[in-house]
Amino acid sequence: MDKLKAMATFVEIVDRGSLSAAADAINRSPASVVRALADLENHLSVRLLNRSTRRISLTDEGRDYLLRCRRILADINDAEFLLDARRAAPEGKLSITAPMMFGRLHIVPLLNRYLSKHPGLRVELTLVDRVVNIIDEGFDLAIRIGHLADSSLISMPLGLTRHIICASPSLVEMIGEPKTPDDLRHWPIVVFNPHSNQWAFNNGETLNTHNMNTVMSSNQVDSTLASAISGLGATRLLHYQVDEALTKGQLIRLLPEYEKTAIPVQFVYPHNRLLSIRVRAFLDWAAPQLRDVLGH
Repeated sequence: MDKLKAMATFVEIVDRGSLSAAADAINRSPASVVRALADLENHLSVRLLNRSTRRISLTDEGRDYLLRCRRILADINDAEFLLDARRAAPEGKLSITAPMMFGRLHIVPLLNRYLSKHPGLRVELTLVDRVVNIIDEGFDLAIRIGHLADSSLISMPLGLTRHIICASPSLVEMIGEPKTPDDLRHWPIVVFNPHSNQWAFNNGETLNTHNMNTVMSSNQVDSTLASAISGLGATRLLHYQVDEALTKGQLIRLLPEYEKTAIPVQFVYPHNRLLSIRVRAFLDWAAPQLRDVLGH
């Protein structure tokens, strides 16, 4: 049995939703796909899929094995393209999406430097504060901040960030520095995203949630940050979003001992899309620099 071929067939079956659709996608007969799956299950001594006349579904073992198959196949693809990426100059279109402020602060400067070195490349950059479906919307790469729930994506870790609670010095002087999350209950709060008036605080091994006194919400980070700096209210934003204001003394960090666990920052790309030379080359060049910035 060709184990790698069997693994790729298994992944294709899951992605296509049926054995017959997988057979069409990889140009093999349905019978050969059935045999490949059966051989793989016999080799592993576990059932990977529950099959009926109408549908297939992953077993618990199949779900765990699927994640590992995706990683292994992606690593093989990366290894095969790595040498080509080093030999050839990247050219063509590279489409990237990132959160607005992260993109403005970190991705745009990188792209400016990178494009000056590679005149044959053109970039389409989309900055938007929502989770983009990069497969449906046709992006090569995305910056994703948070834990990756979609197993159809491959991630490249870049570092960590965390939510920081902060307020202007004038507001802290007027109300008094809070000692516990309860002290913030009656503070005026400005939030990014109208649904974030519930804040969770780390309390040892548990998270406690508090309803906050929101005086303004915005769908843009910059406006929320400006309101906090002006003294309108305390806010909670990601560290990279407030780092400059903290450094300049425009904001003061509050209750650091109650901050939630840090969250990952990563490049993500579709597992089923072979990385082109231009994507691979940009990843290899940009990732180390972003890791330096994020302290990874």
